[in-house]
Amino acid sequence: METDKPKKPLIQKQKVMNQVLYALIPIAVFSVYLFGWRSLSILIVVNIAGFLSEYIFARIYKKQVSTAVFVTNFLFALSLPPAIPYWIAVVGIVFGVVFGKMVFGGFGRNVFNPAISGRAFIYISFGGPLTAGFVQPAAAGGGFPGGFAQWLAGADAVSRATPILELNSGGGIPLLNLITGLTAGSLGETCAILIIAGGIFLMIKKAANWRIVVSGILGFLVMQGALFFAGVEMAVNPVYGLFSGSLLYGIMFMATDPISSSQTTDGGRWIYGAVIGVLISLIRVFSIWVEGVTFAILLANMFAPLLDHMLKERKKRLKAKSAASGTAAAGGEA
Repeated sequence: METDKPKKPLIQKQKVMNQVLYALIPIAVFSVYLFGWRSLSILIVVNIAGFLSEYIFARIYKKQVSTAVFVTNFLFALSLPPAIPYWIAVVGIVFGVVFGKMVFGGFGRNVFNPAISGRAFIYISFGGPLTAGFVQPAAAGGGFPGGFAQWLAGADAVSRATPILELNSGGGIPLLNLITGLTAGSLGETCAILIIAGGIFLMIKKAANWRIVVSGILGFLVMQGALFFAGVEMAVNPVYGLFSGSLLYGIMFMATDPISSSQTTDGGRWIYGAVIGVLISLIRVFSIWVEGVTFAILLANMFAPLLDHMLKERKKRLKAKSAASGTAAAGGEA
């Protein structure tokens, strides 16, 4: 009598991805405190749409749904403005999961970070609603309970400028507000303290490579500092630029994605991170896109496989050259 094979669990658990979720949970809770319970509703809607998108393809591929999809869902949702229409959020996460990952064959085969792919798609396609969905945090004026007592903070102040927009237009924002997160912005990109704490947690757990983080930040500061002190128009103070927009969030959580980043050598990771930091500065200053993080990471994702290949080939050549030199020296001694 034949016995039925045990069925695989619906979701494939991945320890590294769970650790990323742990790091994002405090940021998600703080987004509710800042902007209201609508933040949580966006997160729920995005998770449902993202999970179903991967589930459909997983059935076709006869694979399990990976825990990574929830990381993608969280990263994407927390990069959105508080007042974004739900349907745009759904379109973005479906695009990110399907065209950013599943069309390549699923987890581990994608070239681009799925969350960044989805964000770039709606950023280009629906620029108006995305830039008009920012609000003033409830906690900025009255403290606790802040957004915990509201559905959407500052609903009458939609279209509030983000820090990067205000800085580019010459507005002054207290640096402390940028660090603590008490300013307008995307759901999970305002509080530098929580983002840095989450990034440090991931680096300690080796879920994120510290070389990418350090080189990304240094690359931005060096390039932005050079442009700022040279008096280039639209080049804001590098310290303010570091704590505004999605720079820290993108570098800590998206640039360090173990699948789409450089994976070969420590040298490759240093180069990869530095390229992202430099590109963020250049795109912010010289392009029409005020926030350069999304496109900087996508461009680095595109060239990461080529960078890994070049470094591998260089290592082979050096090894072969060293072996040939050793053989020649041994022959000479003989």
